[in-house]
Amino acid sequence: MDLSLIQWPAMVVTVLASWLVSSKIKRRRAAGFWVFLLSNALWVAWGVGVHAYALITLQVLLAATNIRGAVKAGPESSASRLEEAS
Repeated sequence: MDLSLIQWPAMVVTVLASWLVSSKIKRRRAAGFWVFLLSNALWVAWGVGVHAYALITLQVLLAATNIRGAVKAGPESSASRLEEAS
C-alpha cells in the first residue's frame, strides 16, 4: 500500500473531527474526540511512512491533549463543577 495516500483520509477525518467537536450537541462533541484520535492515528501512520518525526510527535501530543480534554469534559467532571459552584 502506498502510505502517501493516507494523508488525504487523515485530512478529511481531521476536518470532520473539528466539525464534530464544535457542535452544540453533546453526543457529536463526544464523537469528535474519538474521531480526532482516529485522525491522530492516520497522521502517525502517514508520518512513519515518510519519516516525518516532528509530525508523529505532534500527533502523539495532540492525542494526549485530546484524551485530557475528553476526561475533563466527562459527565463526572460537570457534576463536580456544579458542586464547586454551590
